[in-house]
Amino acid sequence: MLSSKQRAYLRSLANGIDTILMVGKGGMSEQIEKQAADALKARELIKGKVLETCELSPREAAQQIADATKADVVQVIGSKFVLYKRNEKEPKIELPKKNKKG
Repeated sequence: MLSSKQRAYLRSLANGIDTILMVGKGGMSEQIEKQAADALKARELIKGKVLETCELSPREAAQQIADATKADVVQVIGSKFVLYKRNEKEPKIELPKKNKKG
């Protein structure tokens, strides 16, 4: 689970990346889930878009992909969403530390 500080940091990184995942009228498929999993492994942070022809809302599509790939939904704005999954073998993004309370 991401802290709000980590989520904000990932959102700032996501501003500079291109949208690489498109969910269209076919909705969710194994192909889209595999594409997302491969991209997350290579990049850790990906941006996707849900086209108007899709029957899923952007939040639903982002959550389904996140569940299938065990990723975190960082942000959903309009038709775009951002997902993050840490690559345990070769981490590329260094997240800010979580604040320990208590």
